[in-house]
Amino acid sequence: MMSPALSRRAQELAGQGTPYVTATVVRARRPTSVKAGDVALVLGDGTIEGFVGGVCAQQSVRVYALKAIHSEEAVLLRIVPDGPIGEDPATGSDLPIEDGAVTAHNPCLSGGEIEIFLEPVLPAPRVLVVGDSPIAAAVRSLGPELGLEVVAVEGGAPEPAAGDLALVVAAHGRDELHTLRRALGNGVPYVGLVASPKRGEGVLADLRADGVPEEHLELIDVPAGIDIGARTPAEIALSILATIVSVRRGERADAARAAVLPAAPSATPPPLAVDPICGMTVAAVPGTPSLEYEGETIYFCCDGCRSTFQAQHEAA
Repeated sequence: MMSPALSRRAQELAGQGTPYVTATVVRARRPTSVKAGDVALVLGDGTIEGFVGGVCAQQSVRVYALKAIHSEEAVLLRIVPDGPIGEDPATGSDLPIEDGAVTAHNPCLSGGEIEIFLEPVLPAPRVLVVGDSPIAAAVRSLGPELGLEVVAVEGGAPEPAAGDLALVVAAHGRDELHTLRRALGNGVPYVGLVASPKRGEGVLADLRADGVPEEHLELIDVPAGIDIGARTPAEIALSILATIVSVRRGERADAARAAVLPAAPSATPPPLAVDPICGMTVAAVPGTPSLEYEGETIYFCCDGCRSTFQAQHEAA
C-alpha cells in the first residue's frame, strides 16, 4: 500500500497539475525483491519515486508508465524472465496490449515474475470561457461533467497559455481580439468564437489586419461548435463541448500546437532504445544509464550492462 509520505507526494503532484502514474505491484512470484502492494510514482520525465522492483524491472515500468501518460489509459504490466523481446525502436511497434494488459520480457529478472498495475493520474484539461452570456454559462455548467476544468476569464485573467485545451469566446464583442490572439499564439488546440457568420468574418478581418497569420486564423472555429441544429444556450454549449472532446481525443490538438509551438514532451510516446548487452528495451530518457560511443548515445537497463559494454569495447 502507499506510504503516508508517498501519498502526500501524490497529492502534491495532483495539486500542481503534474501528470504521473501510480504503479502498484498486484502480484509477485518469487524470487523477486518486491511484494504485492508495493507502490511507486512515475513522473513524466521518467523519475520513479518509491519501489516496484530492481533497476531492470524499473526500466520496463518506466517505458510503459510513460506510454500510459501518453495514451491516458491504465495498463497491467506483466514482467517475465522469458517471453516477447519487447518493442522495436526502429519501427516504434508496440507489444500487443490485450484486454488492458501487456507482457514484457526482462532478461535481468532472477526467475521471478511481477505484475504491476499502471494507472495514469492526469490533470483535467483547462478550458477558458470568455463572457457572461447564457451560452458561456452553459459551457461552464456542462464542461466539468466531461472531466474538463472550466475557468471563467474575467477582466482578461487568466490568459490563455500553452497547455490549455480550449478557449471559448462568447462575449458578444467584448474582450475578444486580445484573448483570441493570445490563444492562437500559444497553440491552444481549440479556439471557438460564438458569433454569427457575418460577425465572425468581421472579427477575422480585424485579426488579419493586426497581422495574425492566415494559418492561425484557420484554427478559429466560428460559429463555434458542430452543426446539430442547436437553438438553446444549452444545446449550443453541447455542440461546442462535443467539438472540444473531438479535439481532445483526436489529432487536431497536436496539429494546432505544431503550427505555432515546438512539440510538448507529453505529445509523443517516450523514445525507446535497446540495451546492446541484454537486449532489453528501455526508455531513452535522462534517468536511464547511458554513455556516448562513436558519436551515438547508447542506453542500458542498468549500470552493470553499461560497465560490461565499456569493458568489451575497451578490450577491443
